[in-house]
Amino acid sequence: MRTSIEVADIFRAAGPNYRKVHTGHLSLSQLKVMAAVEHCRTAALGGHVEACEDCGEWRIAYNSCRNRHCPKCQGAAARTWLAEREADLLPVGYFHVVFTLPAEVAAIAFHNKALVYDLLFKAASETMLTIAADPKHLGARIGITAVLHTWGSAMTHHPHVHMIVPGGGIALDGSRWISSRPAFLLPVRVLGKLFQRLFLTRLLQFHDAGRLAFFGSATPLADRRAFVRYLSPVRRKRWIVYAKPPFAGPEAVLAYLSRYTHRVAISNSRLIAFDETGVTFRYKDYRRDGCDRQQVMTLALDEFIRRFLLHVLPRGFHRIRHYGLLAGGYRKMSIARARELLNAAPPPPDEADDQPTDIRPPCPCCGGRMVVIEVLKRWRQPRGPPDEATTNRESAS
Repeated sequence: MRTSIEVADIFRAAGPNYRKVHTGHLSLSQLKVMAAVEHCRTAALGGHVEACEDCGEWRIAYNSCRNRHCPKCQGAAARTWLAEREADLLPVGYFHVVFTLPAEVAAIAFHNKALVYDLLFKAASETMLTIAADPKHLGARIGITAVLHTWGSAMTHHPHVHMIVPGGGIALDGSRWISSRPAFLLPVRVLGKLFQRLFLTRLLQFHDAGRLAFFGSATPLADRRAFVRYLSPVRRKRWIVYAKPPFAGPEAVLAYLSRYTHRVAISNSRLIAFDETGVTFRYKDYRRDGCDRQQVMTLALDEFIRRFLLHVLPRGFHRIRHYGLLAGGYRKMSIARARELLNAAPPPPDEADDQPTDIRPPCPCCGGRMVVIEVLKRWRQPRGPPDEATTNRESAS
């Protein structure tokens, strides 16, 4: 069922004026996201008309934009991605680890997104793989699925990486599976120190190579001495790495992944109201505990759109990455070896590809099969049916 308010409604109402006011200050990627969200599942993208084979009920299904920043398009993408990942799950506990950039570094990332976000991935994954391989800790090669989020609950800029890690790994000589302790994977203080060192060392190398850009009040940081002074307090600060207890079984891992892998800055379900004065939505204040954590905020329309567009990723940037045992070319071989060492049966073959499936929802009146009776080109409205069915409501799927 369609929620009462969608991000698309806000963009359609306030987007044209926002683009006019900020002409020359929006990137091509941001403009494309705005257009995609506004046009998603409307006649602008085309679609088709479906009719029930049994009772004749008909409905219109407009195409989705499939943009990875669109709140309406992530559900189907997440389901497809999860189906592919299900075969990778091992019969072990899984841990949730989070690496977060300090506010001072996040400010540098704001104008250097592709470079610094990529560095966040690399420093965090190298930290995990290095400490896990250390015989003083786990002494094994582990697997990692990492997901980048760039937002806090109030849509502020807050870059961090969520990792899902099996509770153990393959011994460095490949002879056995080494399990972690039931409720402990790796020491977070050790992880935080190595992550800080790797990240800041490479960030300074980027500065020395002239690869970082600085604008506005940050312009003086282009000078190396000023940049080193700016990072000095960050070096003395403890970088927090957060690790949650293991999930309760593979099903819980998939449930978590379905919530995090294809999430966008704000979902339609969090929107409460909007008018010319602003947008009201729910958010979590993590400085509070219990029932007080759930709060309500109202932002001006322009500020809401500005915050949403903060999180448009650079073109071609991969926000979901795999490392170690789960890295692309070695994944199938590593998973098979891990299952062998764990004496775990391989997953049953997927027979879904051999059987045709109808992904269209059944008829809302009688549950019958819906078939396409007309294809709609972009910007084209459907022809009216020849009978009283013209009064039927349109349903966007």
